[in-house]
Amino acid sequence: MNFIDTHLHLIYRAKLGYGWTDGIPPLATGDFSLDDYATLTAGQGVAGALFMEAGVDDADYQAEARLIAGLVGRQGLLGQIASCRPESDAGFDAWLDECGGLGVLGFRRILHVMPDDLSTTATFRANLKKIGARGLAFDMCFLARQLPIAVDLARACDGQTLVLDHCGVPDIAAGAFDDWAKAITALAALPHVHAKISGISAYCAPGTASTATLAPWVDHVIASFGADRCVWGSDWPVVNLGAGLPDWLQISRDLLGRLTESEQSAITNATARRIYRLK
Repeated sequence: MNFIDTHLHLIYRAKLGYGWTDGIPPLATGDFSLDDYATLTAGQGVAGALFMEAGVDDADYQAEARLIAGLVGRQGLLGQIASCRPESDAGFDAWLDECGGLGVLGFRRILHVMPDDLSTTATFRANLKKIGARGLAFDMCFLARQLPIAVDLARACDGQTLVLDHCGVPDIAAGAFDDWAKAITALAALPHVHAKISGISAYCAPGTASTATLAPWVDHVIASFGADRCVWGSDWPVVNLGAGLPDWLQISRDLLGRLTESEQSAITNATARRIYRLK
């Protein structure tokens, strides 16, 4: 399998702030650089990657995109999914314009740690539609309990390509399958919504991440959305909270290896190339 990693975080502490990593020992110190990632994935069948905005301190989100722009084209980095603030009109159009020259192939606004009503405003939704008008995807990061909000947002923005990160962040450790599964089915009924199978070993109880543990969750996502609306991601280095990237890659190979070759190709690279407009 040849993977396009649609969810790579990079951390450069000397240049940007990452307050959210405080108190998370595997992530709280040191850098996680493009060189580190290239070394870790060498010979692992990763054909390229998209940087995913890393939740930097609010004052730094534009500086992050400008920094990453200088790395695009190096070591398989194909482009970036940049942060934005659609809840405010102030500077929004100017930021979209600038990002056109920064190798930006999509946008994300982290929502799982923000007030639930952030994405419900008319301003937020109007600005999301501006992203869609430029032919760019928007990644949605919601917790499982927030998936009804994701459904509402998706229904309001039916002309916008949307990607649900991390399979909707299921609580695998607690076995909270049923309500999550119903919400996934509801999202999958909306044809402009896609699912990202990314780093979900981090949601398992410590030491329990395995192909057998993750199969019901991944199987439901693929059965609901279809392979043509699923993409793959590492979520490195956050995946280190679970099985770690090498093990997540192997689990992914095991899970996807049960599919047809065309389904494998769709999830590992073809769908990503289409929705993020990769050449």
